[in-house]
Amino acid sequence: MSVSYENIIIKNRINSNGYIKKEINVKQNCSFDDILRRLEKKSSQLKFSKHAIERMELRNIKLNKEDLKNIENAVSKAESKGVKEALILFKNTAFIISIKNRTVITTVTHEQLKENVFTNIDGAVII
Repeated sequence: MSVSYENIIIKNRINSNGYIKKEINVKQNCSFDDILRRLEKKSSQLKFSKHAIERMELRNIKLNKEDLKNIENAVSKAESKGVKEALILFKNTAFIISIKNRTVITTVTHEQLKENVFTNIDGAVII
């Protein structure tokens, strides 16, 4: 009896966050490489903390798909340099991002940047 990679992954609970289960149907016939590529794509997507979402709404910060792509590219650049916590400046807005978790922690508009001190960052990317 052969066991597919999909069954092994799902039974071993690698999908505890639900990402694999939503993206891969157990009945699909796909290779292990396909599964890893899908996982990598999900893990590379930028996430926003509840605090960041609240700040964006409060400060009327809106991002489109192209903006998100640019910020994700900046996160990848920071990651390639070994940065753990980054300040990313994009379109007069500052984003404090956990590079390891690929999560936006907070956002600050240009007006609030003046006389502000950012701590616990070890890198900056200016887009």
